[in-house]
Amino acid sequence: MATGGTVWDLDKGDVLGPVEYRLSSFVIREYTHAVELHHPVFQGVSDQVMPPTLVHLDKLRLYKHACPGGTGPSARIHFEYDVEVFAPAYAGDLLRVTGTVEDRYLKKGRDYVVMRIDMERVETGELLMRYTDRVILAFEPKKEAMAS
Repeated sequence: MATGGTVWDLDKGDVLGPVEYRLSSFVIREYTHAVELHHPVFQGVSDQVMPPTLVHLDKLRLYKHACPGGTGPSARIHFEYDVEVFAPAYAGDLLRVTGTVEDRYLKKGRDYVVMRIDMERVETGELLMRYTDRVILAFEPKKEAMAS
């Protein structure tokens, strides 16, 4: 287990969390305003729903708790993600997120980490979202690019 260090130290099998928090209306509203999701289901006062992409903040929350040393020697590049939504998360819900590093591999000089994040509603134990995130931790720039 490499948790407790930096994001750079994460390795296959590491578990981040669980972290619990109450989803606030303010966070939903501010996030959806910033990404221009102006539909009332996100901006409304009642039955306000969390957009699936807000789970990116949960990844950062897990990193903050599990990797107090920060990023490591270089910044991450958010490469791709996939979100499966099983049920909506509403403002006011008490949520639990857990991250599992499913893979770490080297490809074409780039170091990749694949993490799965599960989000559940604490009161019911219901799985709300499963988020798979792939990041590049570091890469060697091509010499041609460095010359220009």
